[in-house]
Amino acid sequence: MMTDLMSEIIKTRLKVDDKRFFAADNISEYIYDEDERQKLIDELAGKFQGVLSSLIIDTDNDPNSEGTANRLAKMYINEIMSGRYLPDPRIASFPNEGQYDQLIVVRMNIKSMCSHHHQPVSGVCYIGCLPGDFVIGLSKYTRVAQHLSNRGHLQEELTEMIAERIEKLTQSKGVAVYIRARHGCCENRGIMASNSSTQTTVVKGELKTNIHLKQEFMDNIKLQEIGNGHI
Repeated sequence: MMTDLMSEIIKTRLKVDDKRFFAADNISEYIYDEDERQKLIDELAGKFQGVLSSLIIDTDNDPNSEGTANRLAKMYINEIMSGRYLPDPRIASFPNEGQYDQLIVVRMNIKSMCSHHHQPVSGVCYIGCLPGDFVIGLSKYTRVAQHLSNRGHLQEELTEMIAERIEKLTQSKGVAVYIRARHGCCENRGIMASNSSTQTTVVKGELKTNIHLKQEFMDNIKLQEIGNGHI
């Protein structure tokens, strides 16, 4: 069946390759150019317009709602779920020529979205890495974490994905990831638990088997959390 919908064309490509397209998956290789991404935004804007209409919002005469459908479409594709539609950032690895063998801990802010209710998730992520034969630039830890975050997620799934990606990029002997985040699905609906947070941790390699290294990672987090007023 022929279709002009960009989303259906992309889904057909994915299905031909038996490629999964869950909320946390990157599908950028199946969007061939910027023009196709714009067509996807335009299609989505039309569907958001339908949602606003079903919510009985007068987008023709309400100046605050005029153009909202297009803004929502661009926000989803270009911002809060951009990690699905944009290619992975280029991350160059460099030989660890100095053979640095001490723990590196990097802290960054992340924003994501709950795949259950499409509510915002925001918090802080700590990545611990025990260098092996290769290292990456410090800013690249943040690039990786933020790109993987900008999708629909469960927090524990995101924590695991970041750990696996850093482990692969660095060929590290040990990786740990800790995320503390606030979830809109808990604060804005349901239990309405204001100022609640969720913590998840994934440890791999020597950071899992060596209790002293794991404790060093957790102590680093504690020091930074105290310094930022969270403990």
